[in-house]
Amino acid sequence: MDKDIFIRKNGYAGHITLNRPEVLNSLTYQMILSIEKALDEWANDSNVSLIIIDALGDRAFCAGGDIQILYENGSKGNFQYGQQFWADEYRLNEKIFNYTKPFFAFMQGFTMGGGVGVSCHGSHRIVGETSQIAMPECSIGLVPDVGGSYLLAKLEGNLGIFLGATGKRMKAGDAIFCKFADFFIPESKWEETKSVLFATGNASKIHQFVSKTPTSEIKENRNIIFESMSEIGINSIEDRLQNPLFEKDLKNFKSNSPLAVAYTIKMLQDKMVSRSISNALDKEYQYTARSQEFGDFQEGIRAAVIDKDRNPKWKHANIKEVTEEDLDLFLKPMPRNKMEE
Repeated sequence: MDKDIFIRKNGYAGHITLNRPEVLNSLTYQMILSIEKALDEWANDSNVSLIIIDALGDRAFCAGGDIQILYENGSKGNFQYGQQFWADEYRLNEKIFNYTKPFFAFMQGFTMGGGVGVSCHGSHRIVGETSQIAMPECSIGLVPDVGGSYLLAKLEGNLGIFLGATGKRMKAGDAIFCKFADFFIPESKWEETKSVLFATGNASKIHQFVSKTPTSEIKENRNIIFESMSEIGINSIEDRLQNPLFEKDLKNFKSNSPLAVAYTIKMLQDKMVSRSISNALDKEYQYTARSQEFGDFQEGIRAAVIDKDRNPKWKHANIKEVTEEDLDLFLKPMPRNKMEE
């Protein structure tokens, strides 16, 4: 049995619990495969009425994928490991999005990157007082992925570009406003909520525990964000973030990989990305599958996780140095399904 994840039936629910709190419940490759296997089995199990995914520890539901193992393989020139990891992970993300049974995700603390992919595509997404959701991939030379680009691209007023380019963290109210979550339930009531779902298998029972949505800073400032992000482009985004309101966001933006941010803007401006999660995952994979060999991903992980000097040497000094030719390689199709054969 995989000690990193607990998978079992609990009453009328298929119950998945992430169990790596010491590393913020980061997803290993085996955990991804185990979740998919369970969902496949429960899809046609008449005794399973709904799915619940949660995690142990107070600090995070899931802060992303296990990027250290990706780095180790990439350092040896084994880029296929990462390509397979992302192909299989994205298949799981799409499966959750299309799952026919109610899918409940309880997201305490940090939910980022890969954690978004196994929660925010579900039908019932619960946040609480400590919840912080973000797509900060550009800070490690990657782009918003795991279907996150689909959620971002559907937001009005280029809000998705703002969130993706800066990696801004969304608190509970922000996450609900930005459609990364559905319900606010005080975390003190989470265990009781789950117990009722286990006992009844009735998804509608969730509503008896839902509390008023907290205020959202992003909602309150949306008009300023919309105005600043209007007609945004690679060469103009830094200038548009000069508003004092965005001081912290601008700092994060400047520390991110210019190449990754430039691709993120291109990706989120592609109308096909907002039309289906499949299109979004395809566009993400074009970048991630090439990110170790040709992008900034290896350097981003070195600076953040391996050496921890927080001083990455990106391929470009700033986003204005990124050319169309630099992006052309990543814009070429890279089918995900060929990795699944």
